[in-house]
Amino acid sequence: MTGGPPRPAGNPNPRAPAAVGPRPAAPRGGIVWRSTLVTCLVALISVLVTAAVAVPLARSAALRADRHNLAEQADLATALLGPRVGQPVRSEALARRLRQYGLELSLVSDGRADRRWVPARVARAVSDGRAVDTTGVRGGHRILLAARPLADGTGVVLAQRAPGVLPAGAVLSLGLALLAGLVAGVVAGALLARRLSRPIRHAAGAARRLSAGDRTVRLPVEAPAEVAELSVALNGLAAALAESEGRQRDFLLSVSHELRTPLTAIRGYGEALADGVLPGSDQPPVREAGRTVLAEAGRLDRLVTDLLALARLSAQDFPIEVVDVDLVELAGAAVTAWRPRCAEAGVDLRAELPDHPVRLRTDPGRLRQVVDGLLENAFRVVPAGAPLVVAVRAPGTVEVRDGGPGLSDEDLAVAFERGRLYAKYRGVRPVGTGLGLALAARLVARLGGRITADHAAEGGSRFTVTF
Repeated sequence: MTGGPPRPAGNPNPRAPAAVGPRPAAPRGGIVWRSTLVTCLVALISVLVTAAVAVPLARSAALRADRHNLAEQADLATALLGPRVGQPVRSEALARRLRQYGLELSLVSDGRADRRWVPARVARAVSDGRAVDTTGVRGGHRILLAARPLADGTGVVLAQRAPGVLPAGAVLSLGLALLAGLVAGVVAGALLARRLSRPIRHAAGAARRLSAGDRTVRLPVEAPAEVAELSVALNGLAAALAESEGRQRDFLLSVSHELRTPLTAIRGYGEALADGVLPGSDQPPVREAGRTVLAEAGRLDRLVTDLLALARLSAQDFPIEVVDVDLVELAGAAVTAWRPRCAEAGVDLRAELPDHPVRLRTDPGRLRQVVDGLLENAFRVVPAGAPLVVAVRAPGTVEVRDGGPGLSDEDLAVAFERGRLYAKYRGVRPVGTGLGLALAARLVARLGGRITADHAAEGGSRFTVTF
């Protein structure tokens, strides 16, 4: 049904059209992606914590190893120089050999060392006959010191640069171990996320099939308990919906059968009264009453037909026969069928069809039902002399435009909701059953298309079906 306050022709409103069509895709970033991301973050934090603990431990172990090695070298140097403490040539040879291993040698005599990097306290302690293992500073770097006493207030001091944050050999090993742990955590997290989310994804797929009208969908009941509970609930919902819709269809079929029997009789008597073939029906008031009865019986029959069609559209077994269709041919046939009726009412029926075929795969019978429904909807309110246009656009669009009173912006937003425009304009302008546009929208959705309502350049409404 079209309706709404009159609008001047040629001034279309820029408001976005109302639309009915396939449900949009769910937003990206589902539970698998989020679970994997959380697992990766947990693995990364675990690796960082492990590194924060492992690095100081590795450094401490390296420091202990260097101290132990330096102490052994100091003991060895003491053994070598003890008998020859007064031989500088022997001391210089040992110092050169130790430098090859990153060690520095200093000799202490009378509480003084021959190298500046030996602290005075260490030199005094060696002269006093005490062994010292400590640290010092040389050239701005921290060094390890191992001092050992000799005879007569003399001694030796060995120095080695203290290890850094990590020994050079341990950096690569520890880095590879941490990287392996991170990769293992990410892979395990991704597999676990997919395993945990699989029942939820199955449930989401079942819910989509339910919303599409498939009442045969069932989910396997499997562990864990929460997933089993969800599966049982969805299975129960599917069964309840199937039973409810079955009862609804049975009721509507029964009602339609019961209604059409008396409707046939009412229409027959209405036609007889309108034609004046019954005794005493040749008077004008009687004939007018017969025409009224006939018109109302026709409206009631269309209402029953629309209700049955809407009920069947909700069923999974609603028949759709997809074949190759030429939209130009289909729209041209519709215009040919409607032309006599429009000519009789003075409506200017036009066709805007390309000179080449526009092909797609769909159900031609259902699509023709949609086009006829939109034409019936527009024809009801288009005044004599106003245009009614059927247009086809490539690659797969059919338009029905009219020069009627049109729809307001508020009407466009609810145009395909069942009975909304009928309730608003009943008694204001000619109306149908209130189901026509809802039926057209449901049919287009089942065909995999999209239908929109907007303002037309002719001053009325424009309904566009796009595949």
